[in-house]
Amino acid sequence: MLPDAAQRVRRLEETLLALLGRWGYQEIIPPTFEYLDVLSAGLEPAMIEQCYKFADRTTGRILLLRPDVTAQIARIVAMGMVGSSLPIRLSYRSTVFRYEPEHAGREREIFQVGAELIGVDDVAMDAEIIALMIECLRQLGLTAFTISLGHVGFFKALLARTGMSPEGRKRAEQAAARKDLPHLEDILAQERVPKSAARSILEAPNLYGREEVLRRGRALASHDRRLQASLDRLTKVYRLLVEAGLKDHLLLDLGEFRGFDYYDGVVFDVFADGVGCELGGGGRYNNLIGRFGRDLPSTGFAFDVDRLFQAMERVGEGTSRAGVDALVAAPARCFGQLFQVARLLREAGLRVLQGVLRGTDAAAIEAMVDEGRRLAASSVVIFGAPTVAAGEALLMTGPAVSRRKTVKIQELSARLLKP
Repeated sequence: MLPDAAQRVRRLEETLLALLGRWGYQEIIPPTFEYLDVLSAGLEPAMIEQCYKFADRTTGRILLLRPDVTAQIARIVAMGMVGSSLPIRLSYRSTVFRYEPEHAGREREIFQVGAELIGVDDVAMDAEIIALMIECLRQLGLTAFTISLGHVGFFKALLARTGMSPEGRKRAEQAAARKDLPHLEDILAQERVPKSAARSILEAPNLYGREEVLRRGRALASHDRRLQASLDRLTKVYRLLVEAGLKDHLLLDLGEFRGFDYYDGVVFDVFADGVGCELGGGGRYNNLIGRFGRDLPSTGFAFDVDRLFQAMERVGEGTSRAGVDALVAAPARCFGQLFQVARLLREAGLRVLQGVLRGTDAAAIEAMVDEGRRLAASSVVIFGAPTVAAGEALLMTGPAVSRRKTVKIQELSARLLKP
């Protein structure tokens, strides 16, 4: 990322982490490398195939670049490294690395910001993590977005009651996640699923909307306890979010899936107008941490920062503010004083660039003003020139830094900070 984009992305990340911190989520920095034999318990075979692997020169063990932060956090929590007081709220900004075919339309290095809520299996916790995700988007200035909310247990239970093979169920889940109904129909035919059951399975991925989705889901569930239990949980979470005034952002989807096998409860993706893929998502994973030795229910989410940035660009929220607050310049002989003045302004919270005034006549001053305009500086400050008295500075502000006044150097901070 070049400077302008990098600045805006960092500001985006800092905004998100600051909000997560206000909600009580403490930042954690996981390692970039992991031993395959340590992390593999939390990764499905397909994910392991996507990892970048290489041998540790010292031990010969296989290392991998992290493909997933949630599995790392699960391992860290299971080892007791973040304490035992529950619930545990953690946040992170990290990069994950996954091999993707070039035509897949996805980068192999993915910037993420996310949060994990660990240790409580409760509908209020499901609602908290979704509400937090919505608040993150609002904090960034996004308003036209939708949370697709579902429960992986519903579709899995529909498949399980047909007697399909484990391999067939997995392929059917993948087809449903892509909303690829022709392929799903072929899989059901290959597995010899009865037509009545196949109709219910094929209907589920198209069940999205509001309360009517839950009613139709009840009809499909009939008296199946597993299906009813999934709908009960989803209904409770949905109602809590509606009570919180978040209904306008919610869309129920009984065919909702996430791309990881460890999700086993309420799941969700977020979509924004004008971006053709999800900005992020998450869900409940009650059995993942147990794979590392400590059984703890959990839920969480992650944003794809690049996609989030694209969404902000489309609505004009990604544009940069003024490049700097002040360009401060003086002749080279005044470098010591220039350094001290710039330092004091920076300590006051201002973004300051230093410049060398090349010459002492009016033309040199105008050249520095032009430089301030090029840099989109809010102010230009010049001192040390013959036309400026000792202890004073020429301060230029306003549109195109066109307004000029002389001020005491010690008053610069107050003048520049004044609205």
